[in-house]
Amino acid sequence: MASEAAVEIADMVEVRFALQDGTLAKAYRANLAEALQAALPWLAEAPDAGVHRLNLVAGGGGEMLVTPRTRLVLRVPRERAQAAMALAGTVLRVGQDALRPWSPQLRELLPYATLYAHFVAAPDTDEAALVGRARRELEAIDVPAQPVCGRWQSPEGAMVGCSVMLAGLTRAESLRVLRRGIGPQRLLGCGLFVPHKSA
Repeated sequence: MASEAAVEIADMVEVRFALQDGTLAKAYRANLAEALQAALPWLAEAPDAGVHRLNLVAGGGGEMLVTPRTRLVLRVPRERAQAAMALAGTVLRVGQDALRPWSPQLRELLPYATLYAHFVAAPDTDEAALVGRARRELEAIDVPAQPVCGRWQSPEGAMVGCSVMLAGLTRAESLRVLRRGIGPQRLLGCGLFVPHKSA
């Protein structure tokens, strides 16, 4: 088990950036993904790479505020971590706005028995179909967990989906889920799991 966990934790890491204060449009995800791929051309082809949603604060006029607590977090293969850190000190043009990442930090993926994905994308709001797809993806990586769906959302345009929780995971299973995620659109912040520490 220990050797399996070591292999699992070795191939994916997270690179976290602080961001200078600013604003973003509420529907920023597609523009952010485009800006990141322009700055890091390898990102779209990197296996299982993803971009976490930004923790923003609602501002006036439909804008969202980038605060000192906001972090840009990329989940990338370990061998790409140093390349990802090259974002520090650059300016990402996100639609009509700009993000200025700095102070990169490398973080390991830590396994917890309960994991949570804020948003798993789906073609429609058929919960049974989403659960079925999620179970098949989990079975493909030898994770026999039962997905539990939460609130349905539509964060941008026609994109719909819901939060998903997985519980009762072993250390190795948790690491496999953290590495792979479920569903499509990783670069839009979809299907990425994080530890649910309060569960």
